[in-house]
Amino acid sequence: MAKYIDGKAVAAEIRAQLALEVEKTVRLGVTPGLAVVIVGDDPASRTYVNNKKKACAQAGIYSEEYALPASASQKEIMDLVAKLNAKKDINGILVQSPLPDGLDEKAVVEAIDPEKDVDAFHPSNVGRIMIGNYHFLPCTPAGVIELLRHEKIEIEGKNCVVIGRSNIVGKPMAMLLLHHNGTVTICHSRTKNLKEVCRQADILVAAVGKPKFVTADMVKPGAVVIDVGMDRDENGKLCGDVDFANVEKTASYITPVPGGVGPMTIAMLLKNTVAAAKRQNGMTL
Repeated sequence: MAKYIDGKAVAAEIRAQLALEVEKTVRLGVTPGLAVVIVGDDPASRTYVNNKKKACAQAGIYSEEYALPASASQKEIMDLVAKLNAKKDINGILVQSPLPDGLDEKAVVEAIDPEKDVDAFHPSNVGRIMIGNYHFLPCTPAGVIELLRHEKIEIEGKNCVVIGRSNIVGKPMAMLLLHHNGTVTICHSRTKNLKEVCRQADILVAAVGKPKFVTADMVKPGAVVIDVGMDRDENGKLCGDVDFANVEKTASYITPVPGGVGPMTIAMLLKNTVAAAKRQNGMTL
């Protein structure tokens, strides 16, 4: 049976360390600040925003929420982002996605000052990640790397397969594994012989957004399986992209859902916010 990688416990360690770091910056006159913008009333987005605000408070990070109605115009959102870019007490800006239909999310992301882009979605930060000269890392992929590091799972020289090519997880995940000297394959909806490709993986990262998509016959015995999915099964129960009950019998390590990658995403957001505050105030990183 696979060993569970406890993302909740690892995230708690990181958040405790960050709280100590924030105490130091506060003593030096800098309180890291995060602005979270939510447009509309999507229940999942509301839950995420509440969790982020709570995590900020626990770490001593100042946070502001800007809740706009679903009817908000593109101009209203762009004006708000411009205002937050100029606010000295705000070091990080996060616009919760998805935005309501009819709004240009790409334009909103590109309007955020790259120095305050703690999601690392701005094209400037994406480019920095590509060449390995980055200030921030996308929160979910960075969380995955932290989990592997915590468990002392070597990436270098390993066959790493990422299922999913989204700009938020799949692509940056592949780049981070590559930066750690993994040999990386990205799989997607057009991949031929997907099962065979996945069975070559020493480290398999599932980020496809389909419940229980990864089955035991897709996993090499002894592989490390990281489940980034956050789905609902046929009974409406929270699950991941991996058929956990069966895959855990084949893998050596596996992340559960919930309690695996999810808590790490928020921990990395806090880490990016603190890093942004330090950069903007000329403090040693």
